Amino acid sequence: MPVLHLDSSNFNQTISADKPVLVDFWAPWCGPCKMLSPTIDALAEEVGSSAIICKVDVDQAPEIAQQFGVNQVPTIIFFRNGQRVGVCGMTTKEELKNMLKQFA
Repeated sequence: MPVLHLDSSNFNQTISADKPVLVDFWAPWCGPCKMLSPTIDALAEEVGSSAIICKVDVDQAPEIAQQFGVNQVPTIIFFRNGQRVGVCGMTTKEELKNMLKQFA
């Protein structure tokens, strides 16, 4: 599945899924975010429909970033049934896959 791009119109509905949801909070000016982007894209291809992989541009949706206390990017937050179940920063694809399995 492709990476979904979330904003205030689709965020709450998407994170309410009954499968793990990974949300990458990023910004276009952020170097580490650009480095992480191919990892997020590859992860989305690998996990297919077993999880939902998303991105939120904090410059385009600052209200979502504020709601979840995101004050640095990249920040990755995991959701399950609308509840925040985990958070991490810059990491490897394998670690992200392990975390998704943990929240499945």
